[in-house]
Amino acid sequence: MSWLGDNAAVAVLSFDVDAESPILAQGRRYADHAMVMTHQAYGPLVGVPRLLALLEDFALKATFFVPGLTADRYPQTVEQIAAAGHEVGHHSYSHRSPVDLGADGEREDFERALAALDRVGIEPTGHRSALWEASWDTPSLVAEYGLAYDSTLMDDDKPYLLDTPKGRIAELPPHWSLDDWEQYAYLPRPDIGSNIEPPSKVLDLWTNELDAMRRHGCLFMLTNHPFLSGRPGRVETLRRLIEHALGRGDVQFATAGQVAARVREDPGATTRKLRPVEVDAALYPDP
Repeated sequence: MSWLGDNAAVAVLSFDVDAESPILAQGRRYADHAMVMTHQAYGPLVGVPRLLALLEDFALKATFFVPGLTADRYPQTVEQIAAAGHEVGHHSYSHRSPVDLGADGEREDFERALAALDRVGIEPTGHRSALWEASWDTPSLVAEYGLAYDSTLMDDDKPYLLDTPKGRIAELPPHWSLDDWEQYAYLPRPDIGSNIEPPSKVLDLWTNELDAMRRHGCLFMLTNHPFLSGRPGRVETLRRLIEHALGRGDVQFATAGQVAARVREDPGATTRKLRPVEVDAALYPDP
């Protein structure tokens, strides 16, 4: 059976529980900024419980990608997510870009995140790179450590199988247009974004994208952050989005892990080989 089943589209509600990690990745000095740190702490302290209540209202299961630093700092939040029956995925330890860390640094950070999740009883089956900035080593790391899927690459809007030097994984592509960071993120320092869009505009964007994906048989991979979309007006926007999807009658909600399992069993799934880009340095010199 196709990963789509009898549905026009499959929707995954994913939440990146970043907390302080993406700010600290820009410099340790921000640990001294009480406003900035508490702005991020809102996610695990308030946003996650509120989003869990929303999901419970619809009896839906979601996928929460949790950095290891968040798991260490807020173990009770991760336990609450897992106790509600949701999937917890690997999302680096420090939320630093794998491209910037280099091969050895990325491996060390990857392993540290696995250890942090293990301390709260989580054995993840999926991974999402910090900032979606995967290196060419990332998919191989995912396969090497026995994870079933990645949700980082952006060369499709349907899931596919990816052959890496370390084995085959499923790839569940996301996209910036379905990320609340591009809509809501704002801080004066550090500059994480300059938009605070009205939720009505965001709802229009996401419902239009969902309806188009229904026509094209796509994976609607929504990515939200509890410190952003855990705010009251934005939670209610998610509520209206879910109601819109359910009202269509041909959209199925699933966790990322469930979609990955389906695509791995789909005989018609697209299979690709990891192909790093090699360029002539004389043609494309660094600036």
